[in-house]
Amino acid sequence: MRELASATPAPEIIHDGDADFGEALKVAEQVASSAPATGAIPTAEDDEFLAAARALHFTGETPVSVAPAAEAPEPAPETPAQEAHVAPRRGLAFRRVATAAASIGAMGVIGLLAVGMTTPLGALAQGGAANAAATVSIAAGSDAQDLEDEEIQAFVASSEVQNADVTRAQGYSAETLPTLASADGISTAGAFFTNDASADIQWPFAVGTSMSSGYGPRWGRMHEGVDFTPGDGAPVQAIADGVVRIATESGGAYGVTVYIDHVIDGQVVTSHYAHMQYGSLKVTQGQRVETGDVVGLTGNTGRSYGAHMHFEIIINGKTTDPLPWLQEHANTRYSKEEEAAAEAALTDLLGSEITAE
Repeated sequence: MRELASATPAPEIIHDGDADFGEALKVAEQVASSAPATGAIPTAEDDEFLAAARALHFTGETPVSVAPAAEAPEPAPETPAQEAHVAPRRGLAFRRVATAAASIGAMGVIGLLAVGMTTPLGALAQGGAANAAATVSIAAGSDAQDLEDEEIQAFVASSEVQNADVTRAQGYSAETLPTLASADGISTAGAFFTNDASADIQWPFAVGTSMSSGYGPRWGRMHEGVDFTPGDGAPVQAIADGVVRIATESGGAYGVTVYIDHVIDGQVVTSHYAHMQYGSLKVTQGQRVETGDVVGLTGNTGRSYGAHMHFEIIINGKTTDPLPWLQEHANTRYSKEEEAAAEAALTDLLGSEITAE
């Protein structure tokens, strides 16, 4: 039997899908028909069926093909891998929502700050929560600029705006007192004093000027005044409020001369102005004058050897050195009480007389 089996050549096996299975079945039938009828168990070497099955990788299971279902199958439960894939998507969405909420919150805080800076605290307190919420909505909305314009009263000019030219009045100019005095013919060269043009008692000239002779003996006789040399035509002014006692162009050696009575320190003080120009008198006898009023112009009348103004101070009928007196009293300002007392005393002086020497 071994010899027969070995003598019988094995059919050639072709591996071709279902055809291979058919060929293997035929081979198995042939082997079975040629196998001995005895109950001996064939070995692996003698079993040609097993050899053929091994060669064809035949397992003995019939493959079953399943047709696709008509309905879509239910989704399979999510595996941990799928859950791990979905979790980041949910985290990303949460972060987006949180970011949007934070932005809205920040805008609300900015709106509250703007309202707090532009709205009075009392207005918010009286209006209550409803008014505060309405104010916040206005500040955050399109009307925020209107609220700012209402609360802040300011104007910002454009850089293109230019100042308009100011038209000055003709003949007007800003001048200092020395300049004005110079225009009036007062020379300030060699000035030895400073005059306060707003004081109640002043020097006989609006600005400081020079002096040629002082009080005392001169050329064998008494010089009872001070000779100011402000220049020919310089305005002479009253040293204080008073009443004109004498105003004449026939003053003898004094030429054009004026006497004015004042009440100073509770006593009558007379100021004397001499040698002024003819035709320059600005006051008349009995006239009330105020400090700084012009009484005449510096000249060279009477017994004079050049343009100057002879000035005297007479108290109780006697002259005194005018320079120390002026240095003590000039540029003095009265209180309201002192001014009232001087005014009353001047009224009492109306009609009195003084005799010039």
